[in-house]
Amino acid sequence: MDALELSLKKAFIDHKYEGSNYDPQLIINQPQKKEFLLNTLQSETATCSEFFFSVAFITQSGLDAIKSQLADLARNNIHGRLLTSTYLAFNNPEVFQSLLLIPNLEVRISLRDGFHSKGYLFTQKDYYSFVIGSSNLTMKALKVNYEWNIRLTSYEHGEVIQQIQNHLEREWKSAKPLTQQWITEYAKSYKQLPVAAGFDESVVEDSTPFTTGKIVPNAMQQEALANLRDLRDSGARRGLVISATGTGKTYLAAFDVQQFKPKLMLFIVHREQILDSAMESFMRILPDEQAGAFGKLSGTEKNISAKYLFATIQTISKPEFREIFGEDYFDYILIDEVHKAGAKSYLDVIDYFKPKFLLGMTATPERTDNFNIFELFDYNIAYEIRLQDAIEENFLSPFHYFGVTDYEKDDMVISETTDLQYLVSNERVKFLLNKINYYGCSHNNPKGLIFCSRKDEARELSDIFNAQGVASTYLTGEDSIAKRELEVSRLESGHLKYIFTVDIFNEGIDIPKINQIVMLRNTQSSIVFIQQLGRGLRKHKSKDFVTIIDFIGNYKNNYMIPMALSGDTSRNKDNLRKGTFDTNFIAGLSAINFEEVAKERVFKSIDAVKLDSMRELRDIYLNFKNRLNHVPYLADFSKQNIVDPMLIANKLDSYYSFLVKMGDAEGEISATANKYLTFLSKEILPGIRRHEIILLSKMINENQSFSFAQLSELFAKSGLPHDEKTVNSVINTLNLSFFTGGIAKTYAGAESVQVVGDMVVLTDNFKAELSNDYFKKLVMDILTASFYKNERFEAATTLTRYQKYRRRDTLRLLGWKQQLVDQNIGGYTAKDGEFVIFVTIDKGDDFKGAIIAYEDALTDNQTMHWFTKSPRTLNSPEIEKLRDHDSWKVHVFAKKSDDEGTEFYYLGEVVPQNETMKQLEKPGREGKTQSVVSMDLKFKEQIDNNLYKYLI
Repeated sequence: MDALELSLKKAFIDHKYEGSNYDPQLIINQPQKKEFLLNTLQSETATCSEFFFSVAFITQSGLDAIKSQLADLARNNIHGRLLTSTYLAFNNPEVFQSLLLIPNLEVRISLRDGFHSKGYLFTQKDYYSFVIGSSNLTMKALKVNYEWNIRLTSYEHGEVIQQIQNHLEREWKSAKPLTQQWITEYAKSYKQLPVAAGFDESVVEDSTPFTTGKIVPNAMQQEALANLRDLRDSGARRGLVISATGTGKTYLAAFDVQQFKPKLMLFIVHREQILDSAMESFMRILPDEQAGAFGKLSGTEKNISAKYLFATIQTISKPEFREIFGEDYFDYILIDEVHKAGAKSYLDVIDYFKPKFLLGMTATPERTDNFNIFELFDYNIAYEIRLQDAIEENFLSPFHYFGVTDYEKDDMVISETTDLQYLVSNERVKFLLNKINYYGCSHNNPKGLIFCSRKDEARELSDIFNAQGVASTYLTGEDSIAKRELEVSRLESGHLKYIFTVDIFNEGIDIPKINQIVMLRNTQSSIVFIQQLGRGLRKHKSKDFVTIIDFIGNYKNNYMIPMALSGDTSRNKDNLRKGTFDTNFIAGLSAINFEEVAKERVFKSIDAVKLDSMRELRDIYLNFKNRLNHVPYLADFSKQNIVDPMLIANKLDSYYSFLVKMGDAEGEISATANKYLTFLSKEILPGIRRHEIILLSKMINENQSFSFAQLSELFAKSGLPHDEKTVNSVINTLNLSFFTGGIAKTYAGAESVQVVGDMVVLTDNFKAELSNDYFKKLVMDILTASFYKNERFEAATTLTRYQKYRRRDTLRLLGWKQQLVDQNIGGYTAKDGEFVIFVTIDKGDDFKGAIIAYEDALTDNQTMHWFTKSPRTLNSPEIEKLRDHDSWKVHVFAKKSDDEGTEFYYLGEVVPQNETMKQLEKPGREGKTQSVVSMDLKFKEQIDNNLYKYLI
């Protein structure tokens, strides 16, 4: 039966019918599931050959959400049309101006009264798809609002699609083309109508709440204040607040001063230009204080008698100023940007003064010089809110991140070693300006920071921008504070569009009006990336959002981009890949988009980078140890998502071996005990099956033995598969009988269970080693960490779709009695009703691992075109198995390329399409032909579209 016909029967007759990618779909924004209409629009736009939108209301944010996809279409010379209106004056002149800048989009304005349509039509490869419902092209409608939309599909000659196309063509012909002249005239008479406020989404749909009246603590600040109060009540004299840039930590400090009520307070900053804004914030929170209560101690002012004294570290650290005050002169001292406190000037001040309470504030407590900020504050973290949390709590301005392709010519792409003349060539500058204008900013009036990698690049690009009529300047570390303040004020007043800079605005500068950040440099670290992005995240009434335009060249450090954006520091490559192709982790009205070429450059960097070098793991370990004030264990890394425990546990023989190398082993274990740890780290720690974790935990902690029936009952109570094959598989794993070849030799002697009579018991050797409390602690640590890892896997099923497995993991989970060596499996193997296929999508140019060049491919998100091994014919045994749909389950696992290592994504069960099976002759490596069989494999459930796009 035809796939579309099946989908229609599934949708409108009986849901038990097998579906396809043609299935009708009700789309409702579900933020808790990270499912949005935006996903569907982006996906449809990315794959179409033509599109036609008919939508009444558009905001810049909504348009931004699909700009990357439109840019990719333009690169492939694919065009589309958009029909909109001036109904209720919702669409402002700025959004029309933004529409005009999209080169592959033709726009017309409907003259129809009450134009209020919301429909999106896409021409796909073999069909049409259309989304019709309640959602306008606004970010709230695409991600946040409760909206109903339905996605339908049709072949070209379907009646409904004919009606839609005919109607759209009639409306298009009667509409007025969007031109610059039309926008100019519209702007003269434009005025937002009050009726729009209660009509659709809001007067200015994407506006950011901004308070100009009395300031009260927000939810984050209230919790932090309570924590600070409790901390002091417990007798603590020091506390640390870790707070993302823009989340109001200066106001938080002022609120805490208000509740502490000190007689005298000292606020320390590292730059004089911050003093005024900090003091102004305090004066707004403490308005009842006399003006004379606030004073500065800096290079320009010496108001030492002030009740609330704001000082630069450069001044207060000098003995002649510091010693004016007694060591207990101030009740309360605050240090801003306290991650700098490892410097002698800070330590001298901290050692001298003895306040009743010392508060440190920073967005980035992590250090690379091994100085322990946490120790300095007695490990008292009063409150912590990182970027992702702040965005979800709506403390920051929404941001639209665009990972865009940097300039390339004659196959030459910008990299770390690119000559200056190429960086500042006329062609590149034209390219940069086109991209910057295309992605734009809130209200199309840029107040931007452009981060460069070199001073001469910043200077010359600024000169060229000025020559092009784009007012800009450049600042470096060589410029005076006065010069920096002057240029910042010119930017805020509108006399400048851009400031080019090299690093000096990474932190410690507050320019709330910034509405565009442009990154023209290699990502140095995820911390610096967030610091630079954070320059624009502070809310301000002049902007609805901030635009981040990141020009991605062939940089080795591109892998840090998804690490920074997602906040995932696990250094797990699969997590980084997922954070690039699936960006739904970002909350609220913010959005992350990569152009396809830029995305490929990130993937290339992830594949190439070595994320588990001993040096990097050592630094991560020491920073984490500093934070915890004790030796961290694998469960600690899991709980706080510091690093994937698999990386650090398997860097050497075991985590114990790693601790020995760090000089931090808290006991000694035998070589045999360490072999147990090696086995557990490589086979149990990945968490692919919960059974072994539960069984070992029970047997070790409760000294229990189990009959086979009791094991089945134990697993059943935990909601796990508990059939005989599964129970035997668990035992075969732990007694090592499953493993063969070199792996069996590696693990030999590390059998943890054995069968005695009809009972499963711990082996004598394992029990003997467990008498060492330190070894027992290390074992339980692995089991605890593996529980955290197991949370990704579905408990009730054997295999979890979209999780990754090694070949031997798959065979173990499916109940094979013994492992097959990977080379003996090759592309597939079959046993006991389970047929398992492993596919590498992109095999590269040299097919060293195969006799012939296989052309396995995902043709759509529900179909794989697949080839058997050679030589095979239509009469080969495996073909008979594949034809027998009733007796054999067929599972498909895939990875993008061998650069991903030995793990494969589980894509699900497939049904081989018997009618597509063909015997072919394929050329081999030595010129001889080999017979193979090709066929289509139909997935029972279509592949997640983001993963599908990544794999192809």
